[in-house]
Amino acid sequence: MKTQVAIIGAGPSGLLLGQLLTQQGIDNVIIENRSADYVLSRIRAGVLEAGTVDLLRQAGVGARMDREGHPHGGFAFSFDGRLERIDVHALTGKNVMVYGQTEVTRDLMDARTASGATTFYEVQDVQPRDFYTDKPRITFVHAGREITLECEYIAGCDGYHGVARKSVPADAIKTFERVYPFGWLGVLSQTPPVTDELIYANHERGFALCSMRNPTLSRYYVQCTIDDKAENWSDQRFWDELRTRLPADVAADLVTGPTIEKSIAPLRSFVAEPMTFGRLFLVGDAAHIVPPTGAKGLNLAVSDVAVLYQILRGVLLDGRTELVARYSEVCLRRIWKAERFSWWMTSLLHKFSDDPFSQRMQLAELDYYTSSVAGRTTIAENYIGLPIETID
Repeated sequence: MKTQVAIIGAGPSGLLLGQLLTQQGIDNVIIENRSADYVLSRIRAGVLEAGTVDLLRQAGVGARMDREGHPHGGFAFSFDGRLERIDVHALTGKNVMVYGQTEVTRDLMDARTASGATTFYEVQDVQPRDFYTDKPRITFVHAGREITLECEYIAGCDGYHGVARKSVPADAIKTFERVYPFGWLGVLSQTPPVTDELIYANHERGFALCSMRNPTLSRYYVQCTIDDKAENWSDQRFWDELRTRLPADVAADLVTGPTIEKSIAPLRSFVAEPMTFGRLFLVGDAAHIVPPTGAKGLNLAVSDVAVLYQILRGVLLDGRTELVARYSEVCLRRIWKAERFSWWMTSLLHKFSDDPFSQRMQLAELDYYTSSVAGRTTIAENYIGLPIETID
């Protein structure tokens, strides 16, 4: 079997890359080790940067997002009994879009089905091979049949635990990592959000986040210990803790109810360098992880896709093979800045210890940034998403 671009992973980054390539007449095949239903069942991020929204529209999958998504012009920091709003739209002229990653994935799956492009789900024994040559290939097993997929380039969009990065020789890659000493307990509830915009809370008992999926579906988080278990948290315990970490007037408006989903996620920062190995590219979580505090995970994967799409279009349609060498350089510039913002937000809002000096420094930092137009602008520019470079 032959194709031009083999894509490992049918999450949003793999599907989006496939959609953009298909629009340009560039043949591509996606392989995924999970089922389509499993991929759609994963509950992930819901805040889309302006650049992500633009690229989804460019890919022809933005219609439902524009109908059902919720543009947000700002968000708030809660700290020291205060609620300080960052007016992102006034400071940048742009909005973010609240639209769940599951919905993005569904839209991309529907578009791929409509295009007739090939996707293999529930594959096994995936092995990228010969990617340092001009004839890379992937071998895998599907429905009991061994398949060899010959291609010109491989895009590893298969996440942090995927095979793409693991296939790279150990001496060819360098990784940078910080694991944080706490997790997020998250719940999904069929209740109206406590506010129309997100609230990021710094509290002496730990971080909290009020988010949403739509006007009747809310997503809430509280910081917990790294070794905690979701089953240790009854619904009542969770709602009581969330109320405690919010300003009194916000807590009074909190509508509670049975939770649909409850889980604990660890937090880490991770970057792999470089992101290109011969004709194999690492994309999204295969190359980098950010703590969710800055809402950058999905958005950072999309920016990788935007850069790789430009490069592959130039290479495969115009013969500009020299562009391949630019992928890592261009992506990593933006990745490290997003890592910095996510690390900064995490450091600013979470409880790391009982040290009162550290807690006071957090409050001073929040007060300084929210009291200054320059500080608010810095936050807004990063929150809305830094520009995605154009490949000339």
